[in-house]
Amino acid sequence: MTHDIRIRPMGDSDAALFTEVKRILGWQTERELFLARMQDQAKGRVVALVAECDGEPAGCIQVHLNGRDGPFADRGWPKITDFAVLERFRGLGIGSKLMDAAEEVAARHADTVYLGVGLHGGYGAAQRMFIRRGYVPDGSGIWYRNRPCPLYEPCCNDDELTLYLYRRLKEEQDDASR
Repeated sequence: MTHDIRIRPMGDSDAALFTEVKRILGWQTERELFLARMQDQAKGRVVALVAECDGEPAGCIQVHLNGRDGPFADRGWPKITDFAVLERFRGLGIGSKLMDAAEEVAARHADTVYLGVGLHGGYGAAQRMFIRRGYVPDGSGIWYRNRPCPLYEPCCNDDELTLYLYRRLKEEQDDASR
């Protein structure tokens, strides 16, 4: 069965829906976070996108045009965040379409994009997708609560335990145009 999948800008009316989605997924979030992101989007700091499948919101992703955390903070590289696809829409290619759109946005601003991915099993599908798309670890090791986690330091395997990955975008586009 073919589905009509469209990517569109996120609007204020999507905040309640995706706050609930993230709550269902076990992510701690509040509606105010989305409203703040909408304000950041209005100021040109963030591009927030929604995937619709057959007219229903199915997923979301955000691109911070100048990532401010992790090992690439303030280098001018966009950072992909808040990537989620509702469970009932998984396996339809929606995540790939969201990533394509996010990388297109990022490529307009820099030659490299980065993201942080959680390390617990709930992120397994995303981890595999990022590696297949050419993202590589930055070499700084794992991070916990937005700082490198030193060797043998206790940490918790929660959403704050992340590995940062990056991908060069411009070289691929330049090669494709030759």
